[in-house]
Amino acid sequence: MAYCTWCRSEADRRYHDEEWGVPLHDDRGQFEFLMLEVMQCGLSWSLMLKKREIFRKCFDDFDFEKISEYGEEDIQRILNTEGMIRSRRKTEAVINNAVCFRRLREECGSFSDYLWAYSDGKTILYNGHGDGKIPACNGLSDRISRELKKRGFKYLGSITVYSHLQACGIINDHGSDCPCYKKIVENYPTVKKKREQER
Repeated sequence: MAYCTWCRSEADRRYHDEEWGVPLHDDRGQFEFLMLEVMQCGLSWSLMLKKREIFRKCFDDFDFEKISEYGEEDIQRILNTEGMIRSRRKTEAVINNAVCFRRLREECGSFSDYLWAYSDGKTILYNGHGDGKIPACNGLSDRISRELKKRGFKYLGSITVYSHLQACGIINDHGSDCPCYKKIVENYPTVKKKREQER
């Protein structure tokens, strides 16, 4: 089996094979992926996967309704959890984002529907990406990042948003020789786009 170049550990490979790039339409799952990206800022993704169960324990399995009600006692509980990333700013960002996430759902009905509307419900296949010519961000992630920031979300710059679009399957950036690329293309609606259309 061919793996994308970033798969270096067993945990990386499991995440790659079972989750990364698979179209995700579940709001809890979307929130978890998005907040893993928030926690990852400045750190490695492999570390996030190692600490994922700790994050789930700290943040009530990423239940955004519960997290949106967190207060100072919860912040201290999280920061004092063994193995947790002890960043008050990131912890507060997750709580803030849960509030924004809930507000967006109240307006749009579903965060997932809101996000997938940017691609008309289809996974985007950019020319060149399957050959490894993958940018850190693009016009689509720029646009979504701006909109989320306007809605009060924090730690969601264009690079972070691009990573999330890859993770939740809105953009398929598996290598074209990767079995996951073919599986996604054969089982989900896709649309091909030129890279320059998203500048």
